Amino acid sequence: MPERNPAALDFLLSRRSRPAKTLTAPAPERAALETILTAAARSPDHGKLEPWRFIVLQGAALTRLADLAASRGAALGKDAGDIAKAVDQFAQSPLAVVVVESPVDSPKIPALEQTYSAGAVALALLNAALASGFGANWLTGWVAHDRDFVTAGLGLAGAERVAAFIHIGTETAAPPERPRPDLEAKVTWISL
Repeated sequence: MPERNPAALDFLLSRRSRPAKTLTAPAPERAALETILTAAARSPDHGKLEPWRFIVLQGAALTRLADLAASRGAALGKDAGDIAKAVDQFAQSPLAVVVVESPVDSPKIPALEQTYSAGAVALALLNAALASGFGANWLTGWVAHDRDFVTAGLGLAGAERVAAFIHIGTETAAPPERPRPDLEAKVTWISL
């Protein structure tokens, strides 16, 4: 029998993202965040390409991005609710880590597998933050897909995309459990 890690399995079976609007300071200090980032970087990565990178947002950077979300939303003609949601994502966050999909030219590894790796890194980052005792939430929204926002606000290169904004802080309220997928409807067993 393989060696079990019951604590890790219990964590995964009960993990729950914390709504970003319920997160407040303190956020992880640099050393704690580096441990969280190290855990996230141990994600599956076919070809060892590391087709992703991190941008840590704190303090004035979050305020600047909130302001940019307001001006970009207005320029795009977004409705007030969509703009407010994008602004609040940054204005109310104690700390956010941007997981940037940063594709690498490879004759062997398809771009889609690199996208999957960036997604795996984002989930590992979220789980590592939760396992470290912080609240965390994975958000995107229209700002993640607005080229002008990600270029001006985050300095992304032409082929780069935002995979996730992972907001991390101290939770102020535990969220209620939510319905989970019905495995009977989602699993196909094939024996032959």
